Amino acid sequence: MPEPIRVLLVDDHALFRSGIKSLLQRHAEFEIVGEAGDGMEGVKRAGQLEPDVVLLDLHMPGLSGRDAAAMMAEESPASRVLMLTVSEDAEDLIETLRAGACGYLLKNIEAETLISAIHKAAEGESIISPQMMGKLLKGVRGELPPRANPAQAVVASELNKLSPREREILGFIARGQSNKEIARELDLAESTVKIHVQNILRKLNLTSRVQAAVFAVEQGIVQDPDA
Repeated sequence: MPEPIRVLLVDDHALFRSGIKSLLQRHAEFEIVGEAGDGMEGVKRAGQLEPDVVLLDLHMPGLSGRDAAAMMAEESPASRVLMLTVSEDAEDLIETLRAGACGYLLKNIEAETLISAIHKAAEGESIISPQMMGKLLKGVRGELPPRANPAQAVVASELNKLSPREREILGFIARGQSNKEIARELDLAESTVKIHVQNILRKLNLTSRVQAAVFAVEQGIVQDPDA
C-alpha cells in the first residue's frame, strides 16, 4: 500500500478545518499531519512537518494566504500549496498562482472534487476550479493588471527554447488538460508527456503547470479556454 498523502490544513475558521479533517480522515490515502489557524503559523508548520499538500485559505488575519503561499514556496518547496477559498476574484487567483500555489479551488466544491484535487496536487498537477479558468485567462490577457513577481518573469524569447512538440503541449497545459488527456489527444504515452512537461518547466524556469498556463496565454499561444 502506498504511503498516505500528508496534508496540512491552514484556515482561520476552526469549524471549517474540522469539517475538512473529518472528510479526509475517512479516506485511508490521506494523513492530516497538522493544522494552523493563521498564515504565519501555517508557514511555520509547513517548515516543521514538510507535508505533501497544504490546503491554504486566502483571507486570514495577519499574514494573508497569498503571502503565506509565497513563503511556503520559498521555504518548503517540496510542499504543494492548494488554495481553498471563497474568493472568486480574478486578481486573487492570479496573484496566489504567481506566488507559487499549485492550484485554486472554491470552498463550494463537492467533496469528491477536493479529494481528486489533493491527489492531483500531490502528483505534481495544477488544479483550478473550472469557473475560475476563464477569469485566469482574461486576467493575464490584460483585462486585469496582473502583478508578477519579477523573479518569476519569463521573457518571450525563451519560447525559442521549446521544441515544436513542447509548444504544442504547452498549449494543452494552458487549456487545463492533464497529462493523461494530453497523451490521449496526441497519441503519446503518458510518461512521454510527463517528460515533455518537465522539460517545458525547466526551460522556461517555471515551477508549476499553472505558471506555464499563464505564460502561454501572455505569449498568445492560447487565446481562451476553448481555443
